[in-house]
Order: sequence, then structure tokens, then C-alpha cells
Amino acid sequence: MASVGRTVQSAIYRAGSFGRRPTVPTDGGQLETAAERAMSRRAFGYVAGSAGGEATARANRAAFDRWSIVPRVLAGTPERDLGVELLGRRHDLPLLLSPIGVLSSAHEDADVGAARAGRTAGMTPVLSTQASRPMEEVAAALGGSDFWYQLYWSSDDDLAASLVSRAEACGAEALVVTLDTAYLGWRPRDLDLGHLPFARGEGIAQYTSDPVFRRLVEARVAASAGTDPGPQPRPTPAAVRTLLAMSRNHPGPTRDNVRSPVPRAAVETFLDVFSNPSLTWDDVPRLREMTSLPVVLKGLLHPDDATRAVEAGVDGVWVSNHGGRQVDRSVGALDALPGVVDAVRATGSAVPVLFDSGVRSGADAFVALALGASAVGIGRPYVYGLALAGEPGAAEVLRHIAAELDLTMGLAGCPTLADVTRDRLRTSP
Repeated sequence: MASVGRTVQSAIYRAGSFGRRPTVPTDGGQLETAAERAMSRRAFGYVAGSAGGEATARANRAAFDRWSIVPRVLAGTPERDLGVELLGRRHDLPLLLSPIGVLSSAHEDADVGAARAGRTAGMTPVLSTQASRPMEEVAAALGGSDFWYQLYWSSDDDLAASLVSRAEACGAEALVVTLDTAYLGWRPRDLDLGHLPFARGEGIAQYTSDPVFRRLVEARVAASAGTDPGPQPRPTPAAVRTLLAMSRNHPGPTRDNVRSPVPRAAVETFLDVFSNPSLTWDDVPRLREMTSLPVVLKGLLHPDDATRAVEAGVDGVWVSNHGGRQVDRSVGALDALPGVVDAVRATGSAVPVLFDSGVRSGADAFVALALGASAVGIGRPYVYGLALAGEPGAAEVLRHIAAELDLTMGLAGCPTLADVTRDRLRTSP
């Protein structure tokens, strides 16, 4: 991967000489605009939307604008080494695919396409609990390639333990526990459309494929059997469409699912058990008991939380504000990164500090790495590539970001990631 920048750049220019342009835009802003045209209003609103007035999403981008790269010359950078050690394995790139749910709303390739795109680009995918495809299917499609699994800790501990056990059995290398979603944030783009994909059975494939969850659904169906539901309102066209969506998204033939109470019971059960707002730091040891995998806590923004995470014995921390989707007017994730890095290092720990939220380019990734991130998660951009051209589109977006990072390192005089340090940056006027 040492010359990925020149390789990708040259391939684009060479194809251009024959009249072929990139499948997806190479600029992050144009990429988002093109994806909006390609996606349904509901799908784009779900992916692009953030909490409240979206001040946090703006803060994420503004935080990057406050930093400038100061290139150094005559540094001898004919090749770059972008490799990094993370949780016991060397990664070719300091880039990950951040976990994003309901990828079927972008393209039918969904989680399988996104994960394979990550493999093609040399980046480790982090599979979401809110996936459109079961983890076993994605792991099989990867053919043994490396991946991590992201967990939303359910209010049912047996279900959480089952999801973790399945991830281990599939070959996951690490467990990433997202902590900033005890409740869904206030998201006007979704609210104004009355659109929650999970209520249509979208993005709950990890649950409907889980034996513990299926037992919960069976118990719900059995408890409601024979009860009088009372007068039922006349079904509206929207209600019929929702029923059909539930039936299509549930495992099994759609024709059978339409006549079954199970798909609707599965949605209702999911809505009951999705999150666990009662979790505290005292629960971290219980998480350790669930798995032998390295554990990364995701969603940290405060230095004191980072210190507590290290003291609790976790294997990594992930600075993130969920891309602005959870708390409006939250601190920008990049603004929080240096303080978290300093807090972790003050403990004497060398655990990796991962980062995402607001990253749109290789230059953005360079800034985050210079501020102390061990690796950087890419989120919405690969979903936009997926929406535009399926798996190949997502892979192309990821290659563009990797190529820009590589070229930025070379042009800034950084032959290795060890050279990408804070003194390579200046605060912008």
C-alpha cells in the first residue's frame, strides 16, 4: 500500500485519456450531492441527517477547518509506509469502515458490499449491530478476511451475550461497544418524514437471525395468541406498505410473512430491547465476562471518560460523536480528540485511540492522525459510494481517501505514520 496514492491517481488519469471518468466523485461535497440525487428522500435523510439543528455535524467540519497542514520539503518520501499495529495485528492502512446501520437503504449490496469494498481497499470493516444482513453472511462473503463487530448493548443481557458469541464464532477480531446511543437522538429529517427504518423491519437482521431474539419474539407471539385486539382501524395505504416492508425484511418467504404475526412481533420486540440506558461503568466488567475479544469503547469525548476506560482495562477507546447524530450542539469530535489522547497517554497506557465523525477526505484523516488518532474511521462517504454504484462505488470512494492520505503524507514530508505528528499542523487564522 506504500504507493497507493500514485497508483490510484495514475489509473484515473490513464482512464481519462480514453474518455472514462471516475465512477464516483473524488470530492467529498460533490459525492454527497450525487448520492442525494441517487437515494430516496427517506434513505438520504436517514444517512445524512444529524441531531436537532445539525449544529454538531457542522461543528465536526468546522473543527477540521481550524487546522492547517504545514508541509516540509526535502524529506525523501519516494515511498510511504501507512501501516499501523492495532489490537495485535498490523493493518495496511490507518483507516477503518465505521459501523453504519441500514445499509440496504443505500443499495441492495448492503453490508456485504460495504465489507467487501473495505477488503478491496485494504481497510478493516466494523460490522454494525443494526445491519441489513446477518454477520454470518457478511463473514462468509469476506472469506476469512479481518473484521470487527460493533455492539449496541441491549437491555436483554442474554441477547447481548448471544450477539457477542456469534461475532466471536464468525471470526471477529475485536468488539466495539457504542456507548452514545442509550436513546436515539432527536433527528428532524427522520421525524418530519415519520421514518424509522427499524419500524419497517430494516436494519434488524442481526436480531432476527439471533436464537435468543427469536425466542423473545416467539414468547411475545404466544402471549398475544387468543387475545382480543379490539376494534381495528381501517388500514391505510401507508400501513399496508409498512406491513409489506416488514414481511420483505424478515427472514423467509414474503408471502408467508405477510400472513404471520412474527414480523410485526419482531419489530415490536426490537423496539423494546434495542438499548440499555441503565448501563454504568460498573457494567464494564460484565462486558469483559462476555468475551475474550479485545474491547473498544466507542463514543468517548471527555478526557475523564477516557481515563476511566483505561482504568477499566479496555483495549482501545474511540473518540466519536456518532457523526453528529445523537446530541445537537455537542463538542466537535476532532476538538475532543487531543484531550482524550493526552488523558490516555497520561495513564501510561499505549492503547489505541481511534477516531471518527466529520472525516470526508484523506487530508482530514491526516489531521486526525497528527492530533493523535491511531486510526481513523470513514463513515458516510462509503455509504454514498455504495448508493451510487454498489460495492464497486464504495470501494472506489475508500481508495480515493486512502490515495489522498498517502499523497498528503508524501507532500507533507512524512514517510511513515510516526512522522505524522502535531508539529505538522498549525491552527488556522
